[in-house]
Amino acid sequence: MAAWGRRSGVGRKGCCRQLSSQAAARIPRNGMGGAYAYNQGMSTRASHEALDVLFRRARTFSTWLDKPVPDDLLREVYDLMKWGPTSMNGSPLRILFLRTKESKERLRPALAPGNVQKTMAAPVTVIIANDMKFYDKLPKLMPHNPNARSFFENSPEVAEVTARRNATLQGAYFMLAARAVGLDCGPMSGFDNARVDQEFFGAGLEREGVCEEYSPGRLKSNFLCNLGYGDPAGLHPRLPRLDFDEACKLV
Repeated sequence: MAAWGRRSGVGRKGCCRQLSSQAAARIPRNGMGGAYAYNQGMSTRASHEALDVLFRRARTFSTWLDKPVPDDLLREVYDLMKWGPTSMNGSPLRILFLRTKESKERLRPALAPGNVQKTMAAPVTVIIANDMKFYDKLPKLMPHNPNARSFFENSPEVAEVTARRNATLQGAYFMLAARAVGLDCGPMSGFDNARVDQEFFGAGLEREGVCEEYSPGRLKSNFLCNLGYGDPAGLHPRLPRLDFDEACKLV
């Protein structure tokens, strides 16, 4: 919620209206309340400009401007995306931001040939990963349910599916949050997951202390996402999407 309050909209000025002081006062300080709290003081419909930023005019970028992404902006992206819902509030997404030439070079051997140049040129490359033992955090994330952790500990197949599904969902939240603060995204799935996991979450973990609270093998890469300020000159014409009646049915 704080990240929204620092801006007048979703990544662009005027994308959504500010809460009145009276309406803001009715939203619980713990960040809960959601759409119900907003509905007490303002419309929850985003502006057309916000929808353009997040969806209609957003593109997948492969070419990048030579403009750095500040660490504070990466923190702001996370502080937005973390509010997206997950099953039992499990929040299994773990994120590794590759910001240096050295870290990118470690990734290079795992990339499909067509993804190398765009990744080396991007200011930041993000490894979106699943924490397969996400339930260790449930005492903090779901304190009202003391049995939540043991449920997943005793059901490893359920835990694996839950981690994979919800971390993927959080990856989508991540991209929307990045767009909301003015960044462009280039998500990718063309890479060797096993090689990435060994380099960054296996032997690499011991070598450089990355994600040091996790044991080797606990984190599994899901997909990659380049971040930065995209160069529109490298865009191709936008491909079509399915119409409502091709993808949806009302019953």
